[in-house]
Amino acid sequence: MKKLSFLTRTSFLIGGFFALDKGLAFLRSIIIARQFSLSFELDAFNVANNLPDMLFALISGGAMSMALIPILSEYLATRGRPEAWKLFSRIANLAFLITAVASVFIAIFAEQIVRAEIGIAPGFGAEQQNTIISLMRLNLIATTIFSVSGLVMGGLQANQHFLLPAMAPMLYNVGQIFGALVFSPSEPYTFLGITFPALGLGVYGLVYGVILGAALHLGIQIPGLIKYQFHWTPSITLKDEGVIKALKIMGPRVFTILGIQFVFLARDNFASRFDEIGAVTALTYGWMIMQVPATLLGTAIATAILPTLSEYAATDNWIKFRETIEKAIRVMIALTLPAAAILSAGLLPLVRLVFGFDVDGTNLLTWTARAFLLTLAGYAIQEVLSRAFYARKEALVPLWTILLRFGLYLLAGIVVLNYFPELSAAGLALAELAVVVEAAVMLYIMNARLPTRVTALPSLLRGLTAALLGGASAYAIALYLPGGAVITAIIGMLVGVGIALPIIWKEVRLLFNL
Repeated sequence: MKKLSFLTRTSFLIGGFFALDKGLAFLRSIIIARQFSLSFELDAFNVANNLPDMLFALISGGAMSMALIPILSEYLATRGRPEAWKLFSRIANLAFLITAVASVFIAIFAEQIVRAEIGIAPGFGAEQQNTIISLMRLNLIATTIFSVSGLVMGGLQANQHFLLPAMAPMLYNVGQIFGALVFSPSEPYTFLGITFPALGLGVYGLVYGVILGAALHLGIQIPGLIKYQFHWTPSITLKDEGVIKALKIMGPRVFTILGIQFVFLARDNFASRFDEIGAVTALTYGWMIMQVPATLLGTAIATAILPTLSEYAATDNWIKFRETIEKAIRVMIALTLPAAAILSAGLLPLVRLVFGFDVDGTNLLTWTARAFLLTLAGYAIQEVLSRAFYARKEALVPLWTILLRFGLYLLAGIVVLNYFPELSAAGLALAELAVVVEAAVMLYIMNARLPTRVTALPSLLRGLTAALLGGASAYAIALYLPGGAVITAIIGMLVGVGIALPIIWKEVRLLFNL
């Protein structure tokens, strides 16, 4: 048997842990959904998470860590690990300081941020807004912890260590599950035959679970720092060459992440204006369903190839750079299109079984998730191409394309809100098709940068064919095969996968040789 490539092994490693993470995330969501159902309280919790999440993404989770990996990879290759860790310390210290100051600012002005017409929840009632304000302030504790933990992930990945960073999100979900099982319930909660104590904190218990999860997220990665001989340097400077390089990349990346987060904030703003309980939660859970295949395919592969792309870019090896991108995109297209179609076909009974919502809630979440799944290929391709541009230290391209996407989303969201309000959350999810336009523009620009074009048309045709035949077969079996709805849905999806796989087998084989 041919030995798997390093990138393939790394992608499988990351994808495997991402799968476990998503499994835990679903378990967490099931527990929370069955405790709170589609309620204004749960909507408040989901809205309250978004601004702290944005702060984390801006500073450590996306902006700084994405800028850090190419610079650290360069330092490790040219200057050695001690100098790399010195640079890491200075960037981490700066990120922590910025996060702390920003958290205080958000805590002080939380009321205005929530209630303003351009705020995150202007359409909710006063009581629900007050709950959001309190939850958001509490959640900032977890954000401050994440400001360090997110950078530690980047530092370990720059050392080509992916195991502990891949495990960290799992521990984050464990903390949240503990919060839902112990902190939140007013009465002892029995799950899987185990009776847990109850602290009766209600929806606030969920936030304490987030804080616990953030601490575990950081703690699991500390052995990695020890292994790679991390030494903390207690200094902050803007004169260090490496810090300046990172900030130059980070600047556009901050605005890029800001654009992505603005999409989420705009989504909640629009959803709060629907006269419908559970619209925000349906968008949150629908997004989570779409993110399962997006994470297992798009994020896993994109995360694995970033250090390699950074090395190719640093040595001007543009042939290997292009080949790596093309392989990744071909795999993304061919696998995500049938995955979206087949999952959509069998989704309804699974949503009803898992979340336990009533008929209206089940239909709302199902159609919202289906709308999100239409964007799956776009998200996966965008994940790869954005990292390719950062590897080239061309951070402005993802910035301009996310601004395009944000503008298109705002336009589509306004249209849905004013002319098609009956579409509710599903309409807002459908507006995220703007990401497909973003991915197409990024690919066009990347092709203009490379000596030869990235081509994926044959993979696109095979993916569309597999999606049509696999999805139609899955839906027909789920609809017409006698038996329980859940069983027929599962059988239909398995048959759909069986029909799709031979069609995209070339790309499946390519996955094993990235």
